[in-house]
Amino acid sequence: MKILVTGANGLLGSYLVTELTNHGHDVIATGKGLCRISISSGPGKMTYHSLDITNAVQVEEIIDLCRPEVIIHAAALTQPDYCETHKAACWEVNVTATRFIIEAARKTGAFLIYVSTDFVFDGKNGPYKETDQPAPVNYYGCSKMVAEKAVMESGLSWSVARTVLVYGNSCSVSRTNIISWAAEKLKLGEKIRVVNDQFRTPTFTGDLAMGIRLITEKKATGIFHLSGKDILTPYDMAIETAELLGLDKNLIEKVDAAVFSQPATRPLKTGFIIEKARFVLGYEPISFSEGLSRVLK
Repeated sequence: MKILVTGANGLLGSYLVTELTNHGHDVIATGKGLCRISISSGPGKMTYHSLDITNAVQVEEIIDLCRPEVIIHAAALTQPDYCETHKAACWEVNVTATRFIIEAARKTGAFLIYVSTDFVFDGKNGPYKETDQPAPVNYYGCSKMVAEKAVMESGLSWSVARTVLVYGNSCSVSRTNIISWAAEKLKLGEKIRVVNDQFRTPTFTGDLAMGIRLITEKKATGIFHLSGKDILTPYDMAIETAELLGLDKNLIEKVDAAVFSQPATRPLKTGFIIEKARFVLGYEPISFSEGLSRVLK
């Protein structure tokens, strides 16, 4: 199958390219600038095109040239605080660019998979299932909700793959998350304060890539919640990180989110119920402990 991936230089994108080529698919990887993906040879092949998704002409030209059977739209601005303080940029990348991709996909008849987030929810009644009503509490979540709606109303054959707090590692990117941040600080012997009143189902990037591949191969339509299976707080994640690395857990202070001043409000309890993905796709994620071990060891 010929599959175009946006955001291929990112954390998820690099895992997706590897997952798809390893399963025999031909991938058109796209991203800003030069290719930063390093993959081992598999039965499928990868070609790369530089693409600015906020440029409608480029989007149409690349999709018309490559004519993929499936488009996986993984590119986005995902940092909530940045989105809150740079709303125009957030909207341009997360909403306007998605509309450009929809228009190009209409002309070629591609199946469109849109990667979204738990931040479309307000965090009052998590964990969430696919039929729960979105109600974002920050601008990032709002932009993703609007883009989801555009995909759903596009007239295309579509799927929305929502996920939660993605962690992993890749030679193509260097991105800080709760795990890498805690590990770095604790190795230096620094004290850290970590919130214990926010709940998530953290997602190993390899699992997310696997779930999206299953959607692709089945051309499964609708919304799918793809996340890990363990409900944890960031404090829980930091403690497990310290334990795995043999670092001093006493350096980790448990706090409420209210002690931090951040531009973007965070939903308190999200996380996903993943029974639909299990039943329809055969999706089965690894535990957080196993994912942590793969990332850190």
